[in-house]
Amino acid sequence: MKAKLFLLISLTFFLFQTNAQQHSEQTLNYIYPKDPLVLKKLSEWQDNKLGLMLTWGTYSQWGIVESWSLCPEDEGWCQRRGPYAANWYEYKKAYENLQTVFNPVKFDPMKWAASAKAAGFKYMLAMAKHHDGFCMFDTKTTDYKITDSKSPFSKDPRSNVTKEILKAFRDDGFMTGVYFSKPDWHAPDYWWSYFPPKDRNPSYDTKKYPERWQKFKDFTFTQMQELLSDYGSVDILWLDGGWVRPYKTIDSSISWQKTIPYDQDIDMPKIAKMGREHQPGLLVVDRTVTGEYENYVTPEQQIPEKHLSYPWESCITMGTSWSYVPNDHYKSPRKLINILCDVVAKGGNLILNIGPNPEGEIDDTAYARLHDMSEWMKVNSEAIFGTRSIAPYREGNLAYTKKANTIYAIYLPGDTETNIPGEIELPSLQPMAKGKVYLLGYTKPLAWKKAGDKVIVTIPKTLQKNPPCENAWVLKFAAH
Repeated sequence: MKAKLFLLISLTFFLFQTNAQQHSEQTLNYIYPKDPLVLKKLSEWQDNKLGLMLTWGTYSQWGIVESWSLCPEDEGWCQRRGPYAANWYEYKKAYENLQTVFNPVKFDPMKWAASAKAAGFKYMLAMAKHHDGFCMFDTKTTDYKITDSKSPFSKDPRSNVTKEILKAFRDDGFMTGVYFSKPDWHAPDYWWSYFPPKDRNPSYDTKKYPERWQKFKDFTFTQMQELLSDYGSVDILWLDGGWVRPYKTIDSSISWQKTIPYDQDIDMPKIAKMGREHQPGLLVVDRTVTGEYENYVTPEQQIPEKHLSYPWESCITMGTSWSYVPNDHYKSPRKLINILCDVVAKGGNLILNIGPNPEGEIDDTAYARLHDMSEWMKVNSEAIFGTRSIAPYREGNLAYTKKANTIYAIYLPGDTETNIPGEIELPSLQPMAKGKVYLLGYTKPLAWKKAGDKVIVTIPKTLQKNPPCENAWVLKFAAH
């Protein structure tokens, strides 16, 4: 009964969590991979544009922030709620005991994959382990996992949920990836019980106790090796918890990095080498640790103001929370499509996150949003997938993409606009002389004219009131 009290937590608690690890936009020292197989996969990933992340674990049972309520920091996203909140030790014990009740019997990854595919998603990340250390895969390194006998779902033939998710999406043609947390707050060699943890970092000085830190490195390497050798084809290793990093890489100008007290080098060269031996061309995303093991950059809950010249991905929640929250508020279909077009026009990819509930289901509203995105993609997908950015990228409510010599100008209406305007102005990009301009979803060419330095495209009245789709409209033309 006490666990149910957590479902009453106010949604305001979850609005704080997005600041836990923001990616600085000042990542200017991007290093392109030298391995031709990695470069090839990176280009394929850039073509795919739209990905799905699934943040899911025992924390879903209480409907709370993923892992962060365990962290003994005085931050909004770390606040504890419920009957155990007053005592951190009792809270941690109750939290870890969720393993004995977490039982996602309605888990259906094939349904997730089918809905995401229809909506245009082309790659995905499965949550293997978050910071709390609970493994959503059948590791041999710990019994704190969904396949252990203490977990009721262990008796289900689908209990190795990470393997099931990867297979379901892979079978549906997705590029697949694994989300893995470098820190592990359950591991005795990260939060050593001899020293109570003070924050998100190891509870001991890693230089003073190198043997213990080496045990943690070995533990982490083994878990990643399991995921990259026993789970079929994996395209992306997406590593979270950027405070686990070599001390020399800390950027003291970034607030959350200047509080890292110890070297936390886990030997990324060794990990990447192992990963690519098992998975040739593997993309490695060591988030926020600039260098050769951050194959693409991942701004969190934000879109860069300007075009970025290196590979990047905005990771954004479909609702307000990464993890499942009862009665979460989801972004509107128009907002989601606007975000996608803005990201793609600036040269990036978008990965949208959905948090399944403790029974293993995705909220009906999330499915409705996927359906709305599917309807839009039926008309406009060619303006998104396989495209690249083109200057000026964004102009007012226009977002530009290109494919070979074809230019797409995506008109992003305001919240209250229901009809296409009678005229759309193109301030910078112009069609070829005597070229034709089309509206995707409408077969006849549109009238256009030059007016000084700009071009004006006329939209027929019948189209203004009955557009081929909702939420955004795309002009297609060949530029001169």
